[in-house]
Amino acid sequence: MKRTMMSLIGVAAGLAAVTGVAAVAAPGGGTGKAAGAGSRLPVQRSALLCPAPTSSEVGETTYTAFAPKGAAAGADTKKGTAELLPAGTVKDAGGSDDGKGGKAGKGGKAGSGGADAGGSRTVPPRDTKPVVPLPQAGTPVTATTDRPDAPALVGAADGTLAPGWTVQQTTAIAAGSGRGLLGLSCTAPDTTFWFPGVSTDTGRQDYVHLTNPDAVPAVVDLELHGKDGSLAGSAGEDITVPPHTTIPVLLSTLTTTPTTNASLHVIAREGRVGAAVQATDGKLGSDWLPAAADPSPSVVLPGIPKDATSVRLVAIAPGESDADLKVQLATPTGLITPAGLETLHLKSGMTTAVDLKDLTKGEAGSLVLTPADGGSKAPVAAALRVTRGKGTHQEMAFIPATRPVENRATAADNRAKGSTLSLVAPEKGKDARVKITASAGSAGGTPVSKTYTVRGGTALDVAPPVPQGLNGGYALTVEPEKGSGPVYAARMLAQPQGGVPAFTVQPLGDDRGSVVVPTAGQDLSVLTR
Repeated sequence: MKRTMMSLIGVAAGLAAVTGVAAVAAPGGGTGKAAGAGSRLPVQRSALLCPAPTSSEVGETTYTAFAPKGAAAGADTKKGTAELLPAGTVKDAGGSDDGKGGKAGKGGKAGSGGADAGGSRTVPPRDTKPVVPLPQAGTPVTATTDRPDAPALVGAADGTLAPGWTVQQTTAIAAGSGRGLLGLSCTAPDTTFWFPGVSTDTGRQDYVHLTNPDAVPAVVDLELHGKDGSLAGSAGEDITVPPHTTIPVLLSTLTTTPTTNASLHVIAREGRVGAAVQATDGKLGSDWLPAAADPSPSVVLPGIPKDATSVRLVAIAPGESDADLKVQLATPTGLITPAGLETLHLKSGMTTAVDLKDLTKGEAGSLVLTPADGGSKAPVAAALRVTRGKGTHQEMAFIPATRPVENRATAADNRAKGSTLSLVAPEKGKDARVKITASAGSAGGTPVSKTYTVRGGTALDVAPPVPQGLNGGYALTVEPEKGSGPVYAARMLAQPQGGVPAFTVQPLGDDRGSVVVPTAGQDLSVLTR
């Protein structure tokens, strides 16, 4: 009995000693505070990948890098770095130097400078000089190249330059089948991407560019889906992308079935990659097709130009269930239903395309797809192909479904003329107030800000503010006010080429420059469990 009592007293004393030490050592002088909901803090590192811009001898590419000023307030005081480095390229064993490697090597294990099992070889970059290194936040940096062998770029930012770091590459091609304006916001690496709107038809040449930012190989599968499901003869499995290297794959080589409207699914089974599709049409010019936002029951496709002469919607329900969607166009006066297209039925795993023709009727708008009344809430992925001009003077661009702007989004490359900002608040009764800031110019100018209100259920197109005394290019940041309704954004850059209304549209999803970090606290009850 005495021994038992002494043992219990000893345990109690030990627990008291442990809890006493824990209370004294609580961080910040706390004494066992419970964990809270967390706080939003700037990211400390971000990565971006830019595909090889063009193989044209008459193309010129402008790179613009930018990080919002003050985005890292409260973060580590480290100044930070932000730069892009040239990547290597996988080319066929025949020695093709056009940067457009043909068929994908299946199961290839390429090593630096050697040949892989699929008959390809890895060519290191010609130089390793950093491209558009960013010395400070708040002022964009630009660089240009007219090299037809300009490489893909792999980059990272850290410290105060990491939150909101954005790079855009814009390519103007003066002549040839790929003529026009091609624009792309360089992408963050990931493991899965959806590209509704690709084509393997004879009138198109679509290349998916796969870039590996890491020091280990990535293994990628490419799946094509047409109107009847998976395309016959698909040969896009087990594509090895060596470290710090890019591979362009011609989509028509993956299937024996030419298809006008298809959806591409990129899956990295090992590692991660950046992915973007360069589409070239013999009649409509060329542009980049960015990945659509992650499949969701409701999607928004912002920024259809008011002078669009044709609009084509391409969508897929990638899950196991069909999707029934209500189709609406958000206009400056409200949501309307396109004539003859009240609802849209998507069969699981099958791509559906609908020609909406001159949908906007001279009035800018954004497409809003939501689950139909009583319909399935299956997730969908979608994109638009938009055409401006007529006859031989047509130009195309793509608008994929995009994420809402929750905290901030950025369009890095803007000129003195030619930019149009599209904002849409898709939910009725939920107005959005949005602050738009034009940064300093790359070679001079004073920042300017302006706030816009977008009524719930409407879309708004504006000529964005321009920096005072602008010299060079500038960046636009989009920041919804706290408490505003959801808002989506896109930026059109128009740079006419002769009689061709050359243009490109970039969706402005949230830059994810901050993350919620849980507040750590001490729970002393674990010591008595």
